[in-house]
Amino acid sequence: MFKEDIELAKQARLNAYSPYGKYFVGACLRCKDDTTYLGCNIENHGIQSICAERTAFVKALSEGKRKFKSIAIVGAPMGEEVKDICLPCGYCRQFISEFIDDDFKFIFEDNGEIVVYTIDDLLPNRFDF
Repeated sequence: MFKEDIELAKQARLNAYSPYGKYFVGACLRCKDDTTYLGCNIENHGIQSICAERTAFVKALSEGKRKFKSIAIVGAPMGEEVKDICLPCGYCRQFISEFIDDDFKFIFEDNGEIVVYTIDDLLPNRFDF
């Protein structure tokens, strides 16, 4: 399933709007009921750009989903194939932590190999109530 989600994230990446940074990111969010939501990064002139991870989460949350299993994230410069891990920004890490359980997985591809992290790996000592 992880490889399938990486491939879906790669497809989502093709829809990215990144005329300024020219870095295209795609994400595939998998809910605990195995439905998936895709997201891509969308830039603009101001500071209101949105990352692929938050796009996927907002789509799912706006459809009433509240239980999440994993998110696959891929990214690379425009015109290049995905090679290296594309880690979520700090804002996305904190945003995602609001909606997930400790068993949630972050899935990446690193030179063809699947790499999996938890929220504790990516955001130790996070804001948590």
